[in-house]
Amino acid sequence: MMMWRESKPAMKLITAHRILIASAAVFFLFFSAWELARYFNRGEGWAAGRSLLYLVIAVGFSIYFKSLKRWYR
Repeated sequence: MMMWRESKPAMKLITAHRILIASAAVFFLFFSAWELARYFNRGEGWAAGRSLLYLVIAVGFSIYFKSLKRWYR
């Protein structure tokens, strides 16, 4: 007869969530810089708009990441 052991999880779900949110914030920050460079190199007006949009999204993810500490202590 097999006995199932309850094992400790390797990672809590909130830890995985924090990793994903932090990586999304970094991704959008670098993507914003890439679009801004595209604006300066090629003069594409829409690239500047996308750069601003991606920067706002990165800031939003950063604020959300900081607020996670308050929710899960």
